[in-house]
Amino acid sequence: MDKNEDLAWAPAPGHGPEVVYAVDGPLGRARLNRPRTINALDRASIDSLFQQLTTWAGDDSVSAVVLDGAGDRGLCAGGDVRALRESVLAGRHEEAVDYWRAEYGVNALVADYPKPYVAWMDGIVMGGGVGVSAHGSLRVVTERTQLAMPETIIGFFPDVGGLQLLAHAPGQLGTHVALTGTALGGADALVLGAADVLLPADAKEQVLGVLREDCAVSGDELATAVGSGARHSSGGSWLEENRAWIDECYVGDDAGVILARLSGHAEPAAREAASSIGARSPHSVAVTLEAIRRAASMTVGQVLSQDLALGPAFARHPDFAEGVRAQLVDKDRRPRWTHASVADVSRAEVLRAFDGG
Repeated sequence: MDKNEDLAWAPAPGHGPEVVYAVDGPLGRARLNRPRTINALDRASIDSLFQQLTTWAGDDSVSAVVLDGAGDRGLCAGGDVRALRESVLAGRHEEAVDYWRAEYGVNALVADYPKPYVAWMDGIVMGGGVGVSAHGSLRVVTERTQLAMPETIIGFFPDVGGLQLLAHAPGQLGTHVALTGTALGGADALVLGAADVLLPADAKEQVLGVLREDCAVSGDELATAVGSGARHSSGGSWLEENRAWIDECYVGDDAGVILARLSGHAEPAAREAASSIGARSPHSVAVTLEAIRRAASMTVGQVLSQDLALGPAFARHPDFAEGVRAQLVDKDRRPRWTHASVADVSRAEVLRAFDGG
């Protein structure tokens, strides 16, 4: 939490404390406020964000929005997938789809926001946390950032419009991130195109001061203003250093072929990637590959529409409930997937997912 404690933080009218807001000079400050869950986005959080961001979009006294997270662990660990699993297991699939529809509505609002939207992406930024931050106009990461779209390990797919960002990353870097769910540091987030500037975590007060003076400041200008320790280049990026084998192995539309290339590659990191993908839901991996290829020619809004079309298929597929069980409920890390490998997922099954089946 920042040092400026004299701000009057309060929930949006008619909403609970899951997200709190304050006016800080020309800035509308939004803070995800569930620190015990690393600010996971439940339905109440999503509805609150949509209401307040919509209000501020039409409020001339608010020149820019700044999003951060309560606590010291991160901005947001993602959506409340345990609650979604309970809905699915109870046969209330439409409840899960309604959640995604509302969440993607917030993502679309962020992507098209009419004012500067600044995301302070410190610490853990995963899944749904990417959706409320990486579509903003100024994305700030720090040396503590751990950004990931890890959905394939829970039998889901990288949603919240994230595949639009990943599909437009250099070479095949986005495909690697989508299929493996690997966590990225700040420098890697810059290379991927999911962030604009890397600043020290202890520079937050300085950043807010700059924004109060110039709400439309760019990443380069912010880095210059902060000075020592600020970066807007990609030096030290693991993705950049490993791009040669990533671009070589991940080309194409066949997940089985990609996995074979990785498994047989001389580079140890490639074989580690193969092992990581092999532990994930084969259904999720195969559908995610098709989805990221389609996303390459789509806008953020179109990718969010694709995400919503895929949601019902994943809600009904056994791998989603099983993946959440293994990772987040029982935490035994031993999921029993429907398919033994990606080679067992037919092309017809992949295509059915895009029809909601």
